[in-house]
Amino acid sequence: MTTIPALILQTIPQGVDYVRILPEIVLSVFGIAIMLLDPVVDEEKSQKTLGLIAFVGTVAALISTWGMAQSPGLAFSNTIRIDSFSIFFTFLVIAIAAVVILSSFEYMAVQRIRAGEYYALILFGVVGMALMSSAIELVLIFIGLEISSISTYILAGFRRNEAASSEASLKYFLLGSFATAFFLYGVALMFGATGSTNIDIIAQRLQSGPVEMLVFAAMALMFVGLGFKVAAAPFHVWTPDVYEGAPAPVVGFMSTAPKAAAFAVLLRVVFAINAPGRFWFLWVAAALSMTLGNVGALVQNNVKRLLAYSSIAHAGYLLVAFAMTTPQDSATGISAAMFYTAAYAAMNVGAFAVVSHFANAGERYVSLEDYEGLGRSSPLLAATLTIFLLSLIGIPMTGGFFAKFYVFSAALRANLIWLTLIGVANSAVGAYYYLRIIVVMYMREARTEVPVTRVPMGLGVALAISVIATIYLGILPNRVLQIAQHSAQDLLPQQAAGASNTAQNPPAAALPGQ
Repeated sequence: MTTIPALILQTIPQGVDYVRILPEIVLSVFGIAIMLLDPVVDEEKSQKTLGLIAFVGTVAALISTWGMAQSPGLAFSNTIRIDSFSIFFTFLVIAIAAVVILSSFEYMAVQRIRAGEYYALILFGVVGMALMSSAIELVLIFIGLEISSISTYILAGFRRNEAASSEASLKYFLLGSFATAFFLYGVALMFGATGSTNIDIIAQRLQSGPVEMLVFAAMALMFVGLGFKVAAAPFHVWTPDVYEGAPAPVVGFMSTAPKAAAFAVLLRVVFAINAPGRFWFLWVAAALSMTLGNVGALVQNNVKRLLAYSSIAHAGYLLVAFAMTTPQDSATGISAAMFYTAAYAAMNVGAFAVVSHFANAGERYVSLEDYEGLGRSSPLLAATLTIFLLSLIGIPMTGGFFAKFYVFSAALRANLIWLTLIGVANSAVGAYYYLRIIVVMYMREARTEVPVTRVPMGLGVALAISVIATIYLGILPNRVLQIAQHSAQDLLPQQAAGASNTAQNPPAAALPGQ
């Protein structure tokens, strides 16, 4: 009996290609629908009505990833590859968007911001991020990067009545455009050196002969563009100001989803292409990001700026996994980086959801002093934020612990002793400013009265999802790690993947009780 999907594929030319971008199609349709409905929906009801439509769109897109997974392979003239690696990151960025949308219902109403463009831009931005995750053509990656970037540029300035928000949007736009130009110039140089912008063809040509100096320049320029998107030092200077001025839910979104997509591209560029001369560049970027991020966070009193510097430090921890050189180490590093990306997304989106609720109208309450006594005035909210902060530190029983454990274990196996020592020392430094927030919440008396309202259902569901994901990754990490390991095999070139199959399993497999 012919199934309906099979019938559709028979009747639509290149129907299987469209199945392989089904999540992007679903998100685009819902984004367009929101834009069309926005003018006719009552402004007072638009926050929840349009937000609910956007949330349904993300759920439909998550379901459609299953349909996409049933049809792996190349699409649209070998510009897109659907495998477990691209599915992992596509699912991750859509899930992040779903949680952010849930946490935005109340925020949009409290801040009195019209919601139509907001939710549509989130959906359109995720379309670009999903394309970045599955594209193996550098030009298509650039297009996805631009779709993602334009959406986040606008979202950063959505508090239109606040000068800080406009400044954040303008600064992000100017510096982001500059960084994107570096990436595009790197793509042009890579085409000049290899005659192609397809990642598979580039990898083959680099392996078949001597590497020209032009390739090293191309890789450096491409890393500048991607380093900006992941807020890695020395391309991190925009992060604190933009995070401080942008709406809190948007910061939770832009600190995780675009970073996840950019890390997916960086994994392809570094490991699928087997980029030459990458080791020292990534080693220095990881060490600088960890150190500058943690040192900068030590002196912050604004919680959003503190978490901005924290995100720079976590980009450094994640970049440790990129400094692997052998095929065996590369497979372990890729899976560790993927697990870290998922764990960081869960805890950071949750932390910013708490910040967005506590900030109240105009985001007046974002300093450390405002959090004094929160453990007594709102025990549940304080406990939720504490879980996310403990995970950011890397305390056992949280996803952050295993994320750091896998990355540093992979670095030790690759004999990156000094980089591991720098990472461990920075983790100890980072514990100070995270614990500082916890101390303020539970061990200080409130000096000013901060109104703490009841947690609405949408935000409660978003926080519950984030908490469950954070604890699940800390107690039962093996399932996600196995998916990441399988994805690493799909990403690596065939000869490298074959070699890595003989390597010992990552430390997770040997953990007792797993």
